[in-house]
Amino acid sequence: MALLQLTNNGLFCNQGQFYIDPWKPVEKAIITHAHSDHAKAGHQSYLCHPVTKLLLQVRLGNYSYQTMEWNESIYINGVHISLHPAGHVAGSSQVRIEYMGEIWVVSGDYKTIDDGISGMFEPIKCHTFITESTFGLPVYQWKSQIENYKEVQSWILNNQAIEHQSVLFAYSLGKAQRMAMAAASISDEIYVHGAVWNIHQTLQAAGFPLPQVKKIEIENRKSISSKATIIAPASAVETPWMKKFGAYKTACCSGWMHIRGQAKRNPADYGFAISDHADWNGLLSAIESTCAEKVIATHGFSDVLSRYLIEQGIEACVLE
Repeated sequence: MALLQLTNNGLFCNQGQFYIDPWKPVEKAIITHAHSDHAKAGHQSYLCHPVTKLLLQVRLGNYSYQTMEWNESIYINGVHISLHPAGHVAGSSQVRIEYMGEIWVVSGDYKTIDDGISGMFEPIKCHTFITESTFGLPVYQWKSQIENYKEVQSWILNNQAIEHQSVLFAYSLGKAQRMAMAAASISDEIYVHGAVWNIHQTLQAAGFPLPQVKKIEIENRKSISSKATIIAPASAVETPWMKKFGAYKTACCSGWMHIRGQAKRNPADYGFAISDHADWNGLLSAIESTCAEKVIATHGFSDVLSRYLIEQGIEACVLE
């Protein structure tokens, strides 16, 4: 039984009459997390985790939101639905749907390490598992978060020694919060771009134990210490916004920095291979833990991952 079909609007459950992370306006959408490639404006109603609701209100505005905590469940037209931690970013969830004994899990985006913010990825037993494959190549294997944080801290300390500000480019939802946590123990001043500030304030108000940061304003740019840490989205790279600071060093925080050639093409001075997505081993361990009879790969290196799974005797295919 195919509980989900790909339509022009996105993944659709015909029995339940709802979509999961649809990319066009629909009547009822279940949203895995608040990143813009998964959460679009214009749906008549949204079902998501409470933290995701707060973030969607900041990013999309006021809509009809219904929330569910992780491991709570509801029925929609006879389809049993529950949300479970994905470990990707704050509030990110996997969607488990069950109908007439058939169980599917849509992972959304996920990672299998506990970053202290996003919740720990929860393996869900199912018949069909829809997995992301953003970094679905064997070459992508991450260092531990402790190692990553030590590298970031060492880089900041080196910049402080030469009185250069440290500018970290990271997604405003996800890595920006992790970089603030990494910098907090060795940087007395952490300043953030407005896009990062909005997310940071929302999560702090929701009870997340994030470090104190200051929003960068036109009035305070010139007074920022030469030893400060600045966190901004990648969209700020080489923009007029950057020209108002003093001497600084820049670093891009992205899983793509794991490949030397991609790191060299990045305009930042340095690159940290830090990702909110599972690496190759993380993908394989997550898939194995679901005991899924069928795996559907999407986003990224889906062809490579599905081919590998088939070679291991697992039924797999690609969701274009």
